[in-house]
Amino acid sequence: MQEFVYAAQSVRVVFGVDVWSKLNTEAGLLGAEKALVLCTPRQRTLAQRALDALAERGAGIYDQAIMHVPTAAVQGAMAAVARTAADCIVAIGGGSTIGLAKALALESGLPILAVPTTYSGSEMTSIYGVTEGGVKKTGKDRRALPRTVIYDPTLTLKLPFDISVASGMNAIAHAAEGLYAQDGNPVLALMSEEGIRAMASGLRQLKKQPDELGARSESLYGAWLCGTVLGSTGMALHHKLCHTLGGSFNLPHAQTHSIVLPHAMAYNAVSAERAMQRISNALERPGQPAAMALYDLAQELGAPLALRDIGMRAADIDRAADMAASKPYWNPRPVDRDGIRALLQAAFEGIRPA
Repeated sequence: MQEFVYAAQSVRVVFGVDVWSKLNTEAGLLGAEKALVLCTPRQRTLAQRALDALAERGAGIYDQAIMHVPTAAVQGAMAAVARTAADCIVAIGGGSTIGLAKALALESGLPILAVPTTYSGSEMTSIYGVTEGGVKKTGKDRRALPRTVIYDPTLTLKLPFDISVASGMNAIAHAAEGLYAQDGNPVLALMSEEGIRAMASGLRQLKKQPDELGARSESLYGAWLCGTVLGSTGMALHHKLCHTLGGSFNLPHAQTHSIVLPHAMAYNAVSAERAMQRISNALERPGQPAAMALYDLAQELGAPLALRDIGMRAADIDRAADMAASKPYWNPRPVDRDGIRALLQAAFEGIRPA
């Protein structure tokens, strides 16, 4: 018998096309009268559409969301809340924007309505992260969990294929670690497998036709499931490594996840055999080691395979290993510095896991 505890998260999920016809109503259900729209500078046009759809509920736009949520961005957003007297946050975009919304919610207590445009899955978790002094500090807080999430696959139609792949592999990482999480359970295991299957299937279809709505919908569905898993379980070695590499070495978030994932799975393979079998099955590669199946999927989709190709320096490997091993997350296989050093070297070079 497997003993477990399952606590369902209270998030309203609206999945369908035409977010603009739903946004005002959903904000109203949160009691919003003045909603501040957050975005990155590149997504200002999309944020303006959201502001227009909010009509009388729209309070303004803050367009300075940035990767890894530096404290300066949070301070700027807090000033925008004060200036507009906002009583709700609408975050439209990917992990950078939703991450800023979470940090802002912690500071202000305002509810979040998230409209994701990538497959990061951050919108389904209470996990937050803020970077200060070159160190990314992460944690969990229910105030950071969006109250409502609107998924519209049409918003991902123009997401470049390479970014779609990196974002999708990032989502798969959430579900993969959920399969051997210390606080996992059968419900989340089912979500993990289905999330990995849907995401891998959607990405393979997108390679053939990037603007196919059905493929975009399946990928977004997979992202929702993978994000739900991440929001309901603890993180392990893979996420610790990615938080270290992103926050301290400013590597791009999704691409880092995509590269590190096969190597983290190889490190944990002997201590999480059933989880690895389920990953391989979800990827339609039964019998193949999960680490190899994930690496082959990334290679098939044209994802980056080496940390050196996304800006990491060889001179930083030792420091990264020291940082990741000094305060490790729980992991099914004990974390040792030499093992982490070897893992990072393999990821740096982009070699196929043995």
